[in-house]
Amino acid sequence: MRSRIQHPERHRNDRIGWLRAAVLGANDGIVSTACLMLGVAAARVGHHELLLTGVAALVAGAMSMAAGEYVSVSSQSDTEQADLSREREELAQDPAAEQRELSAIYMARGVSPELASRVADELMAHDALGAHARDELGIDEQMAARPVQAAITSALTFSSGAALPLLIALVSPPDLVAPLIAVTSLVFLVGLGAIAAHAGSAPVLRAALRVGCWGALAMAVTIGVGRLFGTTV
Repeated sequence: MRSRIQHPERHRNDRIGWLRAAVLGANDGIVSTACLMLGVAAARVGHHELLLTGVAALVAGAMSMAAGEYVSVSSQSDTEQADLSREREELAQDPAAEQRELSAIYMARGVSPELASRVADELMAHDALGAHARDELGIDEQMAARPVQAAITSALTFSSGAALPLLIALVSPPDLVAPLIAVTSLVFLVGLGAIAAHAGSAPVLRAALRVGCWGALAMAVTIGVGRLFGTTV
């Protein structure tokens, strides 16, 4: 498939893939690590044990994100490659039928039959597989699944997010570590939501509040569980 021709208008849809992975990874890193540390802190463990919990959460979470993202995106990539292989065979066996199929797609979008047939002819002459991949299968080269890239991105962004509450715990006085982790983690989450919304040209305030509210809820539930088990075990 050929690369997309650049044009002067700037849209944000080409950012969806990496933006989703980056936001998901960093958000999960902050929430899961902060919640785990707050839950353990609520059970009244020592400062050393709390830091150890944070390190374990960072390492385990990063590996889990990388493995999960790699498996998920690999499945998507396998499906895309299977569809492209099937389409390649169909183009070799019956190009006329594939031309009619492509023309029908354009006609369904409102193009006249004559123009649709001509566009299909010209696109297939230029890059038949690319035309069918894009317009029939919905596979775009810029949005294609890249398992290794997705896995690395998820691991790095999770680690970056998880490092924030861990660093706060490292520099905080033992008697203030829990409230400082909670407050700073919420600030980080709100900031992350605002940055992600701005990068995608979405409403900033709504995105920031959404991330902050869900993060606060997760922390509150985990603290409650930690206190419950910390007083009964």
